[in-house]
Amino acid sequence: MGKFEIKDDFYINEDKIKIISGALHYFRVVPEYWRDRLEKLKTLGCNTVETYIPWNIHEPKKGEFDFTGSKDVVKFVKLAEELGFLVILRPSPYICAEWEFGGLPAWLLKDDTMRVRSNHEGYLKAVDDYYAELFKHIAPLQITNGGPVIMMQVENEYGSFGNSKTYLKTIKDLMIKHGTTVPLFTSDGAWEEALEAGTIMNEGVFPTANFGSRSIEQMGNLKEFIKKGPLMCMEFWIGWFDNWGGEHKRRDPEDATKEFDDLLKLGHANVYMYHGGTNFGFMNGCSLHGEIDPQTTSYDYDALLTEWGDITSKYEGFKSVISKYREIPEVQFSTTIKKVNLGEVKLTRKVSLFNTLDTLSKPVYSENTLNMEKLDQNYGYILYRSNLGKKRDLEKFKIVSADDRVQLFVNQNHITTQYQTTLGENIPISLDKENDNIVDILVENVGRINYGAKLVSTSQRKGIKDGVMVDIHYHSGWNHYSLELNNIENIDFSLGYKENTPAFYEYTFNISEDNMGDTFLNLEGFGKGSAFINNFNLGRFWEIGPVNYLYIPAPLLKKGENKIIIFETEGKYADIIKLQDTPSYSK
Repeated sequence: MGKFEIKDDFYINEDKIKIISGALHYFRVVPEYWRDRLEKLKTLGCNTVETYIPWNIHEPKKGEFDFTGSKDVVKFVKLAEELGFLVILRPSPYICAEWEFGGLPAWLLKDDTMRVRSNHEGYLKAVDDYYAELFKHIAPLQITNGGPVIMMQVENEYGSFGNSKTYLKTIKDLMIKHGTTVPLFTSDGAWEEALEAGTIMNEGVFPTANFGSRSIEQMGNLKEFIKKGPLMCMEFWIGWFDNWGGEHKRRDPEDATKEFDDLLKLGHANVYMYHGGTNFGFMNGCSLHGEIDPQTTSYDYDALLTEWGDITSKYEGFKSVISKYREIPEVQFSTTIKKVNLGEVKLTRKVSLFNTLDTLSKPVYSENTLNMEKLDQNYGYILYRSNLGKKRDLEKFKIVSADDRVQLFVNQNHITTQYQTTLGENIPISLDKENDNIVDILVENVGRINYGAKLVSTSQRKGIKDGVMVDIHYHSGWNHYSLELNNIENIDFSLGYKENTPAFYEYTFNISEDNMGDTFLNLEGFGKGSAFINNFNLGRFWEIGPVNYLYIPAPLLKKGENKIIIFETEGKYADIIKLQDTPSYSK
C-alpha cells in the first residue's frame, strides 16, 4: 500500500515528487500498440501517464458495460504500472476531449427532460449506476490499494460550463461512495472566473489549470487563486485538433518547447497530447464555430508522437527540457512497427444502399418522424422513407428541425443536400411516377458537440425531430431505418447498384506475414462517408480535407485475404484505391 499527498508540494510515501506526465488515451490506440506508446513516453522522461475514461464506450447501452479489448482500461493501467509509471485517471462523466458528446452516452438523450452536467435526477442516477460498475474496475488500481493511480478528477472544465457547487459536490461524493481514496482534483481554464466556477477547494478537491501558452502568466493566475500548495497544469496544450474543411493544425516546436520549459520551472505538468491517436468509428466530436464544425477522424493534435506513433522534433525538444529534472532512462522498444506500401487494390463489388437497406436494418414505422435516440440508436445514419402517392409537382417540401446533414432523394434520385445554414429551407420537388412516389431522407449524425453551451442544445438529438412538411402541412407515415453500420457483414452485394446514390464498395487484397505493417488508405476520388477494414470501423472521411487518408494499424490486418468496405454517400468512388506508407493531405 502507498500514499500520495498534496501538501506544500506532491508527495509519495513522504518523498517529494515532480509530476511530469503525458496524456495518452487508451481508447484512441489499438491495444497492441499501448506498450510501444508507453515505452516512448518513458524514453521521453515522463514519470506519469494520464488518461480520460469515456463513459460512452464503457456503457454503450443503458446497463450494458464493456471493458474488453481497446476498452480494457485495467489492462492499460497495469501495463503502465509494469513500465514504472504513476497514473492519473479522469473518470468524469463528461470529458470533452474532442470526443463524441464529450464522452457522455447518447442514450441519455432519450429522456426529453434530460439536462447533462446538472442536478437532474435522471442524470445523477445514471452517473451513480455507471460509477457502481466502473469503480469495480478502477478502485483496486489506486495507490492506496497497491496500484499506480495517484489522483482522479471530479468533472472536467466545469468552470467553462456551469457554477453549481452542489452538482460538483455530488459528483465528488459519488466518486467517494464508489471507492475513491486518492486525492481528487478539478481542471479548468486559468482565469479567475473559470476557476471560481469550476472548483470546490472547500471540499478538499485540488484545483489545476489547463492552457497551452503564456505559461508564466497562467501559472501566476493559478497561484493567486489557490494561495498555497503545488501548481499543476493538467492539460498543457502543445498543438490542436483539426476540423473538416479547415487547415491542418501545426504549432512551432520551438515555441511549444519554450513554454513547456517555463511551465516546469514553476510546477508540474501533463502534456496534452503526448500522443493523440485516432477517433475510430463514429466517435469524433464536434466544435461550434457559428455553425457545427465536426472534427476529423485523425486526432494527431500535432502531438509529440504522430497519429501513427512516430517520434517528432517536438518530442526531442520536450525530452531536452525534461532532462533538466529527471534522468532519461534507456528503453529498448519492444514492439516492431513498420509502415508498408501495399499498392493499388481493385474494386471487387458494389451495391447501392437503397438495394441492401433491408439486410442492414429493419424498419420502424411511426406516424411522425422520430429522432435517433427515440429509436435506441446512438451514432451513424438514419434513413426516413415515405410514400408521397400520386404524380405531381410540389413547390414546397421542407425538412423541419433536422440534425446534422440531410440528403433528399425522390424515387432514388438525389434532389439536394442540406447542411448547416441550408437546413430547413423549402425544396421544390417533382413526383414523376404515376403512383407510389417514394421519398428517402438520409440523415447523418456528424458527431455531437463536445464543449460549450450547445452541449445541452436540442441539436444534440440527431435525425428529424419536428417532421417533414408537404406544402403547408406535416406529412405523416414514415419508416425509420437505423444505420449504425455495426453489421456490415449483412451487406448483400448481389442486389444491384445505381450511380449517384449512397453505396457500399468492396475491395479485397491478400498480404503475407512478411508484408504486414501500418498503412494509410488514400481516399482520393471519394466524397464523404466511412470505411471499414475487416469489419472494423476506421472512421469518417470527407473530400473537403484537410486529411485525405484513414490510418490502418497493422493489428487490424490479417494474413491472407483482407476486405475494405467503403460507405460513400455522394456518389463518388474510385475503381482502384491505394494503400500507402505515408498519409495524404488536401490542405
